[in-house]
Amino acid sequence: MKITAFGAAEGVTGTKHLLEVNGSRILLDCGMFQGLRKESDLKNRRLPFDAKTIDSVVLSHAHIDHSGILPVLAKDGFRGRVYTTCATRDLCSIMLLDSANIQERDAEWLSKKNRDFIQPLYDEDDVHTIMRQFVCMPYGQKFEVGDGVSVTLQDAGHVLGSAMICIDYRENGAQKRFIFTGDLGRKNMPILEDPWEPDDADTIIMESTYGDRDHEPIAAMEDKLAQIVHRAVQRGGKIIIPSFALERAQEIIFALKNLEIRNAIPSIPVYVDSPMTVNITEVFRMHGECFDASIRRFMQKAGDPFHLRQIHYITKVEDSMRINTIKQPAIIISAAGMCEHGRILHHLKNNCEDPRNIILIVGFQARNTLGRRIVERQPRIKIFGVEHPLNAEVRIMNGFSAHAGRSELIAFGKRFRKPNQKIRLVHGEQTALEALRDALTAEGVQDIAILHEAKTIEV
Repeated sequence: MKITAFGAAEGVTGTKHLLEVNGSRILLDCGMFQGLRKESDLKNRRLPFDAKTIDSVVLSHAHIDHSGILPVLAKDGFRGRVYTTCATRDLCSIMLLDSANIQERDAEWLSKKNRDFIQPLYDEDDVHTIMRQFVCMPYGQKFEVGDGVSVTLQDAGHVLGSAMICIDYRENGAQKRFIFTGDLGRKNMPILEDPWEPDDADTIIMESTYGDRDHEPIAAMEDKLAQIVHRAVQRGGKIIIPSFALERAQEIIFALKNLEIRNAIPSIPVYVDSPMTVNITEVFRMHGECFDASIRRFMQKAGDPFHLRQIHYITKVEDSMRINTIKQPAIIISAAGMCEHGRILHHLKNNCEDPRNIILIVGFQARNTLGRRIVERQPRIKIFGVEHPLNAEVRIMNGFSAHAGRSELIAFGKRFRKPNQKIRLVHGEQTALEALRDALTAEGVQDIAILHEAKTIEV
């Protein structure tokens, strides 16, 4: 088997891993690069391989940095199947259309401002084309993707429908197993089942996003959120939460639901201002088979986990604009999670200068994104090309992260310490990759290395 990483190697976006095995070319994920606009656009527009030569795609989950270039793949001639879970298929039908619409709106805005026109990578027709090539598979069911090559999707516990990709194949007369973790989730998180724990594998491609740090304890997150709500209400401010529409927004809403049931926070309106988040929350309601036992018990007692006494799910533009006129304390949850596009930009523009307000960061912020500049508390931030002073308080809560933290990554990697087992690390910034590599080496992992961009390895 040959493996080539064409994204998320020595970085965290644009995930694409090409496997060549028994004459088949199988692409694991086909994600969009995010960050510096011109650099990312160039990478996203020019696939580093011939799309017509790809036999099939196996998709780990629906996040755009893993799925966002699938329409380009179809546009460039890919005619095979995209295998994934049913929940991921349903999520992609929403998220890829949203991505196409964002690109169209960005192109229109740049034209109006007499900036360099950037042609959208794809349109709605391209999304519909690739969606017709999706085949959904349940967790745990083996299926063939090539000569002597079979795939089983196992729950990664990261986001709704996320999967580790387990590939069994015969090579040179020997039966072998390869595992791609995709993005690894965490144990004991609300809503989803815990990640699958594999028994054995010959080669593992493993994510490393938080390889250099752990998250705050999950149990402390609700109390910390309650403190932030009280702080904002006491000084008459708003809480602005840039949130990934998939998983993070639902976790925040569920945490607020628990606080509301406990009477741990004052009554405060919550605005979920993201059409995609609204639609994705409906997909959550459709896929209760992905929920863990604890939330099913919760639903039997408390009903809908995504409904609050004062929650407003916003889809119309005019309703979104009315939020700007609100003077009393409120919580505004809006996409996108790294603050690179979407309605969150308008809420940041309108609220970042007021010191009474709190910008609450609840997810990983990649380099060269507005979200990262906010995390760094840069004194001035640029939104829609205009600089604004960042006077609002910035709070960070990584405890809601859907990614495994350092300790959880080490525990997962320690399972593969036999002399014939290989671990290759991807999906992490350099410090995280090196820290995790060194930690796993100290734990007795014998063959571990960092996978480099566009460098083919044989396993």
